[in-house]
Parts: sequence; C-alpha cells; structure tokens
Amino acid sequence: MVEPLLDPLQDRMIKSSEAPPHRFLPSNLLFPRGTGAPPDITVLKNHLKKEGRVAKSDALIILRQAAETFRKEKTLIELRYPVIVVGDIHGQFFDLLKLLDMAGDVASNKYLFLGDYVDRGSFSVEVLMVLYTLKLNFPQNVHMIRGNHECRQMTTFFNFRAECLFKYDLEFYETACETFDMMALACIINKKFLAVHGGISPEMVTLEDITKVNRFTEPPRQGLFCDMLWSDPVANDTGASPDKYKVNEVRGCSYFFNVNAVNTFLKRNKLLTVIRAHEAQLEGYKMHTWNGPGEFPVVITIFSAPNYCDVYNNKGAIIKFDDNNLNIQQFNYSGHPYILPNFMDLFSWSIPFVIEKVLEIMCQVVNPKNTGVAGNDAGEKIEELKESIKETKTEIFRNKVKAMSKMMKMFKTLREDKEIIMQLKGLCPDNKVPKGLIQQGRKALEGALDSFTKAKEWDMINEKRPE
Repeated sequence: MVEPLLDPLQDRMIKSSEAPPHRFLPSNLLFPRGTGAPPDITVLKNHLKKEGRVAKSDALIILRQAAETFRKEKTLIELRYPVIVVGDIHGQFFDLLKLLDMAGDVASNKYLFLGDYVDRGSFSVEVLMVLYTLKLNFPQNVHMIRGNHECRQMTTFFNFRAECLFKYDLEFYETACETFDMMALACIINKKFLAVHGGISPEMVTLEDITKVNRFTEPPRQGLFCDMLWSDPVANDTGASPDKYKVNEVRGCSYFFNVNAVNTFLKRNKLLTVIRAHEAQLEGYKMHTWNGPGEFPVVITIFSAPNYCDVYNNKGAIIKFDDNNLNIQQFNYSGHPYILPNFMDLFSWSIPFVIEKVLEIMCQVVNPKNTGVAGNDAGEKIEELKESIKETKTEIFRNKVKAMSKMMKMFKTLREDKEIIMQLKGLCPDNKVPKGLIQQGRKALEGALDSFTKAKEWDMINEKRPE
C-alpha cells in the first residue's frame, strides 16, 4: 500500500489520526488484472478511507467504464426481491462506507440507489469512485438511478464542480457529468413498487411513458423527465389538496402531488407504493399513510445522509425488501476528516489573523492617539485632527479611517468566529456566508446559525432549482 505522509519532526497534533497517503494509488494495485477488468474495490475503499487519491488517468477509466455500463441499461429497470434501497448520499462518503458495512456484502445483495450522490458533502468524488467501482464489479447487484443533483446545473450551483476542480480538473468534472446522462430514471421492484428519485408526474400515465423518455441529456425544466427528479408529495398528513398536481414553489419547478394523484397512478398500473428520496427526514424515512393508518403507505420517502450538511442532526435509513417483508434500518452519522470551507488550505485560512494585525498597525500609524479605533468612534477621533488638516481632505481621511476600522472588525470576526462561519458556509450552496453577515459581528453569526440548525426551514431556499 501507499506510505503515509512523512512526519519527520513527530509533531502531528492528533496522534490517533493516521496521516493520509502521500501518493496516488498505484495503477497495478487498483487494476490488478489490467484496466480491462474491474478495479479492486477493497483496495480502493481502504485507500480512499485514509484520504488517499486515485490518479486522474485511472479515475477517468472508472468513469468511462461506468458510463458505458449505464448506457446499456434500460430507462426503467426491473428488479426482484431481495433488494436494499438507498436514498440520498450527497457526498457523505464515510456514511456510505458505514451503510455498506451495515446493509450487507454487495456480492450477495442487490442494491438500488435512488440518486443524489453528489453535492453538499465534501467527498462526492470518493462516493462516485466507490459506487462506480461496485457497479463495475457487480453490475447485476448494483443499480443506480439519477437524482436531481446529477446534472451540470446543480453541480455548478452547489459544490461538486468546485470539488472536482480542486481534486482533479475540468475534464474529470465533464466526464462525471457524462456518466450522469447515462443513468436510468426509475425502477420497478417485484412488480409492486415504483422507485424514483422525486415522484410522479401528470405526464406519467403508465409505466410505458417512462420508457419513452430520452434520458441521455441534461434534465429539462419541465415535463416528465423533470418531474421524476423534482416532484414532491404534498406536505400534510392526509395527502389532501384541491388539485391532484400543484405547482411546486419550493423547488422552483415541477409539482406537489396529492393522494388522489398517486392513488390513480398506482391503481392504473397495478402497483402498491411509490418509493422515493429527495427530502431530508428526521428519522431517515417517512411513511405517507394517506389512505389511513391501517393501510400500506402509498408513498415512502427514504433519506440516507445522516446529520445532513453536518447540522441537520437527522438519522439515515435504508429499506430492505426480503421476500414479502419491508424493513427499515436506521443509522447515525460517522465522523469524517476536518475540511476547511471551499477546500481552503491552512495558509489561506490563516490570512485573517495576519491582516487583522497589519490593520491594527496601520490604524496606529494613521491615528496614534487612538489605541483601538472602532467604526462608530472614527468620526469623533477625526474631529481632533480637523484643525491640522485641510477642510478639503477631511472627508477623504474620515472615510479611510472608517473603512480601515470596518475591515478590522470584519477580520476580527473572521478570526474569532471561524467555527461558526464554517458551519454557515456548509449550508450555503456556494460556500459563502450571506452578504453583510460578517460585518454585523458575532451575535448576528450565532443568530444565523441557530436559525440554520432548524434545518429544512432555513435550508429551504437551497432546495429550489437555480434559474
């Protein structure tokens, strides 16, 4: 295996944390039988678990082989029991490893993944490498359908594109997006359950309508293809609403579907339930028992990313179909390596410390009488200098001191409250704190974080499809 990073001074602060490998995984270890055969999944998982990387040339081979495998599959897959159904993963690689260990060996179990493999988390590349390698090794046991985040628009708006550019380059990102274009859109399980990422559509009258969709492209903003990735069940316990399909303002596209819509679809196609992902759930799943508590749920939502975005504090869950039994298995989140916002390095992260001290020195040079100029006091201090400064330069001088003081406050906030800022960045699609929030100081940051941890209420804006 690849040797870890050297520690010649033996000053690694966290001794229990093993240093990551300092070289790419050698091709002969990843492809022991040659690049024409599937990669070694055990070697790959162990290497990535240690924060190792795969060489770009080898990663592209995996992506292209996976794309070709997806391309050969039908748009509507059909599976028989037993099946393990997995919801959103969202780049939470270490939770995926826990899920696979918990659910069972892929060699002897069939898995159906319902999409949203990338974005939000910081390890989407690792998620794809492992899932695609599993698909190549066990093509009949691993099945992956497309989610709404498996597209160029969403991965650019969120962080998958940025992650690809940091870990590899644009070619890797574009090749990954081409694999998304090849993925199936839905699955029928045991001729009883329709599994899809989002939900049903007014244009989904029969199952044959799904097979007619041209999936080899970027998802459109409307129509059946869009609805399968983006639609949601109405957000109430009865499933009742005036119309079968209501415009989905939360998502910015597609529809909310009600109990009448889903019952009509299920009856017409002789199905029992729609199984979907797409929405975070506190317990990792939700049974939509719209036909009454004694009846089988007409919709089941499954979500497999525990402690979503590192702040939701939710459980993850999977569905296990075995014979005629349906079992829900829950799991908690796993710890993951510490990642700075936007994949920032240590030196960039330290810049606010340096800038703050430099600004303090500059303020002392500009106004030596003041030991700590604050934005609100800047005007009063300048008044003392008016007699010795020409009237025409007073306003310019005042603005400079105010600007310098404002910068000092901002960088002091950055330095002292970097942990809060990191959590806020993790909930923002572009890894940026809302404009003006840092200048408002610590109280504003804490207040914003308290609100964000209410999860879906404040993260709702990020669930909307970008324009």
